[in-house]
Amino acid sequence: MKSLSLLFSAMVLAGALSGEVSAAAAGDWPGWRGPTGDGHAATGQTLPEKWSETENVIWRAAIRGRGHSSPTLVGNQVFLTTADIAAAEQVVLCLDRATGKLQWETVVHRGNLDTAGHRNTSQASPSVACDGELLYVNFLNQKAVYTTALDLSGKIVWQQRVSDFTTHQGFGSSPVLQGTLVLVTADHKSGGKVAGLDRRTGKIVWEQNRPKTPNYTSPSVLTAAGRVQMVVAGCNLVSSFEPSTGKKLWEIEGATEECVVTAVTDGRRVFVGGGYPKNNTTAVEADGSGKIAWQNGTRVYVPSMLVRDGHLYAVLDNGQAICWKSDTGDELWREKVDKDFYASPVMLGTTIYATSLRGVTSVFEATPQHFKLIAQNQLGDEAYASPVICGNRLYLRSAKKGDERQEYLWCIGR
Repeated sequence: MKSLSLLFSAMVLAGALSGEVSAAAAGDWPGWRGPTGDGHAATGQTLPEKWSETENVIWRAAIRGRGHSSPTLVGNQVFLTTADIAAAEQVVLCLDRATGKLQWETVVHRGNLDTAGHRNTSQASPSVACDGELLYVNFLNQKAVYTTALDLSGKIVWQQRVSDFTTHQGFGSSPVLQGTLVLVTADHKSGGKVAGLDRRTGKIVWEQNRPKTPNYTSPSVLTAAGRVQMVVAGCNLVSSFEPSTGKKLWEIEGATEECVVTAVTDGRRVFVGGGYPKNNTTAVEADGSGKIAWQNGTRVYVPSMLVRDGHLYAVLDNGQAICWKSDTGDELWREKVDKDFYASPVMLGTTIYATSLRGVTSVFEATPQHFKLIAQNQLGDEAYASPVICGNRLYLRSAKKGDERQEYLWCIGR
């Protein structure tokens, strides 16, 4: 692992100097939705099918405060955000990947936490993005969205105020890396922005104003219809931008007002979902034709979807798993898994790992032909963060409620 990490660091440094973000090593998870940005883990990994608080646990680390972000893993480090309401601090934590021991913590913001919004929100919901040289994180603080870059020792390198922000439900958009930029969305009911910031300096390279509508989705950088696009759904729109310049490639009406899911693609169509004021799952032709390939009234509001071999898989907020044909939207199967999902599922080969609000991770095989439940495993009593799979390990953030709520990050493996 050490030699692999050194090799990866050298690759990233070379890429940074040439203005490119290198692909993550197979054993890393460099940001929201993983190495390919679509919830798929690198193939060839092996994980236990069953675990508990005492079985197949490599380590468990107590996390102060509260947050809904997923862990980011690069080299021998694990990065996580949290918010300590009692101390009025928004923090980035770094843990040792082998042991879970705390290496450092950096207070990014002290005071001015925005605690308004939905009862299920947190003040540390966006996940960290890492290019092997710097960390990038979004926080809502002092009624504005800030993007901050830190080095791998926790030192703040730069901080950029991206947009004012009027809270409705909360803020949860994660930064996404593309080329020399870090891409940020900040939709809100007073009129937000999407922006591209220079990774080295934080300077805003481009920005676009957004409608006056609350929305929560992270940007998705994907290759569809033969070109790289940054897609954002919500505000009653599905919008595509050229990531390096912010030029609007296409935009259609078709999504609902409020979306949380991050868009995915089958290479031709882009898939989004929403849940307020209407429920919908929508497939949009990504060629700029403005055509909706198909749409239905299924509520895919918070958990992001997965695409594999011409099929779209989702775990609905209400706990049903579903498979559609990506070209036609034909439903092939629908099965009950659990109830109340906020976390997005991840996929390893044909196996999906989906964690419910009550801390149960369902492991099931998902192919066009069938759904097969393999196991259900509980850690803690409550989970909002999406699971992560890398380096033959599964990482889960959950909380035990008891007299005082305590969050943990679990590392599961054989």
